[in-house]
Amino acid sequence: MSDEFLQLARVLGETLLSRGLKLAVAESCTGGLICKLITDIAGSSAWFERGFITYTDVAKTEMLGVSADTLEDHGAVSEQTVREMLRGALQQSGSNWAAAVSGVAGPSGGSAEKPVGLVFVGWQSRDGAAVVQRHQFSGDRAAVRIAAARSVLKGLTDAVRC
Repeated sequence: MSDEFLQLARVLGETLLSRGLKLAVAESCTGGLICKLITDIAGSSAWFERGFITYTDVAKTEMLGVSADTLEDHGAVSEQTVREMLRGALQQSGSNWAAAVSGVAGPSGGSAEKPVGLVFVGWQSRDGAAVVQRHQFSGDRAAVRIAAARSVLKGLTDAVRC
């Protein structure tokens, strides 16, 4: 990965560490990419508590407690699902912060309502409200996943620094 990702993860880690905070990450379409970028930083175990790779609806329900009704009514790629992924990551960990991502990376799986490149990212502190953003990324599967990871790292870093 590029120096940009290393720098984003490093700044995130330094910020969390300086405040004595821990992070959990719940990933779907990025399939562990965010956790990989974080753990590329030596010493990340001081601030990265755990990751959940919940690629299927069953995994989202079993590991994070995402409601079957939410998945049925809104789908895995939705603001509502990411909000529940955040809540579940915080409940299932000792972390102070959580990040979550779910989307359609492609090249298939998209629809008119949820096209390839649609990604929801979010972050939440244990004592704060969730922030969820909707993005429409372009490019191939790899480009969508990289853009989603960048969005999570950047947004989360900005939020933790406030």
